[in-house]
Amino acid sequence: MTPRGTAGTISALSRSTARKEECTPVARLKTTTSGKLFALAKTLIPGGVNSPVRAFRSVGGTPLFIERARGATVRDVDGNTFIDYVGSWGPMILGHAHPKVVAAIRTAAGRGTSYGTPTPGEVGLAHLIRRAFPSIGKVRLVSSGTEAAMSAVRLARGYTGKDKIIKFEGGYHGHADAMLVKAGSGVLTFGQPDSPGVPAEVAKHTLTARFNDVDSVKRLLARNKGQVAAVIVEPIPGNMGVVLPAPGFLEALRRLTKQAGALLIFDEVISGFRVAFGGAQELFGIAPDLTVLGKIIGGGLPVGAFGGRREILDALSPVGPVYQAGTLSGNPLAVAAGIATLTELSRKGAYRELNAKADYLAEGMAKAFASSGVPTYTNRVGSMGTTFFQKGPVTDYASAKKSDTKRYAKYFHGLLARGVYIAPSQFEAGFVSLAHTRRDLDRTISAARAVLATL
Repeated sequence: MTPRGTAGTISALSRSTARKEECTPVARLKTTTSGKLFALAKTLIPGGVNSPVRAFRSVGGTPLFIERARGATVRDVDGNTFIDYVGSWGPMILGHAHPKVVAAIRTAAGRGTSYGTPTPGEVGLAHLIRRAFPSIGKVRLVSSGTEAAMSAVRLARGYTGKDKIIKFEGGYHGHADAMLVKAGSGVLTFGQPDSPGVPAEVAKHTLTARFNDVDSVKRLLARNKGQVAAVIVEPIPGNMGVVLPAPGFLEALRRLTKQAGALLIFDEVISGFRVAFGGAQELFGIAPDLTVLGKIIGGGLPVGAFGGRREILDALSPVGPVYQAGTLSGNPLAVAAGIATLTELSRKGAYRELNAKADYLAEGMAKAFASSGVPTYTNRVGSMGTTFFQKGPVTDYASAKKSDTKRYAKYFHGLLARGVYIAPSQFEAGFVSLAHTRRDLDRTISAARAVLATL
């Protein structure tokens, strides 16, 4: 099925300038202060960063230390300003420091930053989430996407009384032990730990299939009949770069899980509220049993959520036997920012405006890539996408890994020198925000043409 209201598979990554700040010209890019901070950070923090991709290891060079952001731009400690397409990895859909979000956070902070009790705000955010996602009868708020995915898997196991989970090669669902598993020698093998510290006894319960390969899922379900609690999938993967589900693939997962007595979990930490107000499940018209959310629902503050059918959620403590808890769950600052963000996104025409910006950028970038002669292939859904440096098509993790990461690194640094900040990894998504202007998009296209001419 083709996503309703999307532009399909064209060009994705974009670039834009702030309304009041100019992007840094090539000759003026300096990283002296960032370099000093990184050197100090490496003596205090493993690798000098608090999340691995920030280290720039896949593209080389010194990571930039950002000190502030506004609208569609970020500014580093050396005074360089960049049009931003990372957007804190997706949640800054309104742009950075949106006035209504900032005002909501300030008001909430003035009342106290954490209570450890129920608050009116968490009820309001839960209501907005349920309104957007008809498949969600009840929802529980947590503090991160990782926590949400981990809790959804535990709930699926507790509700079904089964132990095994099927995930997809290249799919990322946070760093909980059960999810840090790769395919091993093939899609029909038991999972092997993808990180030291993950016991093999834990990993063996996670089975890995190939995205867009229905037969690989059928075989796993058949060989583990009656043992699979859930299939967890990013309906639009964003952590091997953006990959689109093949026509009929998600529908097949829905059908197969029902037949097997397993739950279908949609991890919409990236796609939720990004590709549509009701996420990927709105675009494709598929209702999963459980949904995992994060990022956008906190307007940039730490938050996550998982929800689904009422009878499944009622298996959670204190109603049911499946335990899950968190002192900062429903934190008043995070829910205030989330309510402000989702309220803005619910206004009439918000996604039409967002997708129009993404369409405009996509068309310009497609022409730039085509005229350059550099082999590229772009997957895009609405305002999120990835350009892979290869001929394509890119339909799963194996095909994504064929990309020319060295050429991508040159492209990354070329754009950076021209004041455009994209993901420091070939295998991530790029995001357009409502704050990006037509001038931003035009400058991005011009910068891309200039960089591609050097490749």
